Amino acid sequence: MNSTLILTVYLGFFVLDFLLDWFLDILNINFVLKNRDLMPDSLEAHIDKPTYVRSVKYTLRKARFGLVQSLAGRAFVLIILFTRIFGTLDTLLTSINPGTYWQGLIFLILASMMFWIAALPGSLYSQFVIEEEFGFNTTSLRTFFGDIAKQVPIALLILMALLGGLYTILELAGDWWWVWAWSFWTLFQLLMAVLFPLIIAPLFNKFTALPEGTLKNRLLALADRCNFLNRGIFVMDGSRRSRHSNAYFTGIGKSRRIVLFDTLIESLQEDEIEAILAHEIGHWEFGHICKRLAVSALGSLILFGLVGLMMDWKSFFSAFGFSSPSLHALLFCLVFYSGPLLSFFSPVFNIWSRKHEYQADQFAVKQTGDSTSLKRALLKLGKNNLSNLRPHPAYSFWHYSHPALPERLAELETKVSSSLGRWS
Repeated sequence: MNSTLILTVYLGFFVLDFLLDWFLDILNINFVLKNRDLMPDSLEAHIDKPTYVRSVKYTLRKARFGLVQSLAGRAFVLIILFTRIFGTLDTLLTSINPGTYWQGLIFLILASMMFWIAALPGSLYSQFVIEEEFGFNTTSLRTFFGDIAKQVPIALLILMALLGGLYTILELAGDWWWVWAWSFWTLFQLLMAVLFPLIIAPLFNKFTALPEGTLKNRLLALADRCNFLNRGIFVMDGSRRSRHSNAYFTGIGKSRRIVLFDTLIESLQEDEIEAILAHEIGHWEFGHICKRLAVSALGSLILFGLVGLMMDWKSFFSAFGFSSPSLHALLFCLVFYSGPLLSFFSPVFNIWSRKHEYQADQFAVKQTGDSTSLKRALLKLGKNNLSNLRPHPAYSFWHYSHPALPERLAELETKVSSSLGRWS
């Protein structure tokens, strides 16, 4: 397959992905507009009309801006592709001859900077215009750019370590270097999962132990019932940047931490927070995290296998503007140009993810004794976050990793509630 055919095939996927994405976005926008005065029946008793109207406006505001971002992003890709600017940059660095590792590092740093600059206007508009307009933004420009100032050295250190390991393996491991590279990558990810909650996350947010009281006792008792080992329950100052709320656990093994946003504690009652945490523990109980890690490891193994096969495929590099094969150029192409191909796998993973959400809901109901607390919590989160309460079914099927709120409540009303008799 020559470089022209490779580029033609890629552009075919690129156009198909663009048309499908725009079709689903416009379909969803029109569907939300058509039903802007028709609240789902299951929500009428729980969400007032003004809140529903605000959620519609918020959904449309983000969706329309998303269309602009999508068009700009794809135009940027085409400009990069046809001007071959990164191939020219790589050739320039080759002429300077800084060495294989440093050439790759400098190249990826400059490429990342260009992407960041291109994405910055959209990030600023989203945060300081749209989120501000709907009362969610609590971030100052100082905090916004302060976060970036922290992210840059962290990302640089991670990139230096990762690229250094990969180039060392490429040089020393022979023909099967990609297997060792995959092993290194997998271990590197696990290390980052351990280090992130302990070292990186505290650089951006303040984590304080949940104060003594009935809520802490309740959540610790839940964790004990579930045999969920953890290093404690922490409150994160999420309100410093946004009024959106969330809860999660992070880390692996004994390094796991339960994290509650302060906005979540302020907006939910204790039994509702317990139900949300039970849902999160349900992901662990059903092995969802391990399964996703296993799938990720398998996917990365396939990816590294392709990297091993493609390292000497000169036509591929030529198709994307590079004069000679290199590891950093291949990594760049796989990360930057793979979106149109990977997007067609997203429905499969989203179906799987939604199944996991339903299972975690079942676990939460089992642990709390009924579905009332979880339903109230989900309704409050949907209301407070102005979630899209009536997405088009095709749009949610393709894009949603979580079930839409009416679907989730309906599942709690039927399968989960009817299962309580079997659990008791």
